[in-house]
Amino acid sequence: MKSIEFTKMVASGNDFVVVDAFTRNLVISKNQFARKVCDRKYGVGADGLLVLEKSKTADIRMRLFNADGSEAEMCGNGARCAALWMSSKFAVRGSKFKIQTKAGKITAQVKGEQVKIKLTEPKGTRWDIPLRFGSRTVHVHFIDTGVPHTVIFVEGLGRIDVVNLGRQIRYHRIFSPRGTNVDFVEALSHDSIRLRTYERGVEDETLACGTGAVASALLYARRYAKGAHLIRVHTQGREILKVYFKSAGWKFKDVWLEGKAEIVYKGAYYV
Repeated sequence: MKSIEFTKMVASGNDFVVVDAFTRNLVISKNQFARKVCDRKYGVGADGLLVLEKSKTADIRMRLFNADGSEAEMCGNGARCAALWMSSKFAVRGSKFKIQTKAGKITAQVKGEQVKIKLTEPKGTRWDIPLRFGSRTVHVHFIDTGVPHTVIFVEGLGRIDVVNLGRQIRYHRIFSPRGTNVDFVEALSHDSIRLRTYERGVEDETLACGTGAVASALLYARRYAKGAHLIRVHTQGREILKVYFKSAGWKFKDVWLEGKAEIVYKGAYYV
């Protein structure tokens, strides 16, 4: 039996098991390990596994494995944890890092526990997609912020059955074969929204989702808050994420996500 050292980290309610493959070899099935270590009853418990590796084109390469073992293209809150891990590991404060992901390279800035990342440019925006569920039709919107997100603007967010409705939309044939994350959004003010997310790969509601916060903020701003360049996103974890951006015609550029990230504890997992 061998042990694998890990760091448990949290970013705005999204929790991760972080494994160092940057300074040591990690010879395991990462998909299988993710399923085991993320299990909240028999493992450490987390929304996902972050494997941090060396990169030839950036300061670090981040790979995210969801709790079900699937590998995602990108994770906003995971990237913020990766940046804080780098800053802590090498005792560098106020640092900027380049992080390689499957969705492209992103920039991260660390100031204490506040971590800000610049995402790749969003793409694939689609508005008012009708989804039929029996006799019911739900109109949704879509944007890819590194991973696919379907956004629904609602009233009475607390009454929404996020898990069941989110699962139906996540697996709807129109989003096959990739599937989609599902974000339910309620307006609080001109530049403030509340968000609940059903995450693909976790297959449940999570306390926060970084790329979901970005997706929701951008589509909300385009439809309801024209001229805004900052949207505050209130998460289920009761933290506020800030999404900064510029509009360029029908596109968005210079998209940043900012929020708190922290190291919770370190340990060893035996396999």
